[in-house]
Amino acid sequence: MFWRVSILLILGIFNLVLFSRMIWGPTGLVEYRDLKRQHAALLTEISSLDAENRALSKDIRLLQSDSQYVEKMIRQRLHYMRDNEVLYLFGSSAQPSPGASAHDGKN
Repeated sequence: MFWRVSILLILGIFNLVLFSRMIWGPTGLVEYRDLKRQHAALLTEISSLDAENRALSKDIRLLQSDSQYVEKMIRQRLHYMRDNEVLYLFGSSAQPSPGASAHDGKN
């Protein structure tokens, strides 16, 4: 009788250890949920990077083949102007260039 109880007690403790490792162990359910969450985040990042890559590839193709697009980008990003045009800058980009003073162009 004593042996039966001791064997059942040992087996019960062994089952509790196995169950706790199944839940909280290095390959348990908690770790699985964390890895699943990381996997979903990485898939989202991959899809956003793919979209950005497609947009950049489109820009490259347009810059290589479309002269009107090249002119548009130069005018937008570098603030170049044609003759007889006036450029108005609003917001933070309206500050004077580092070499300009407040009296430039004034007499």
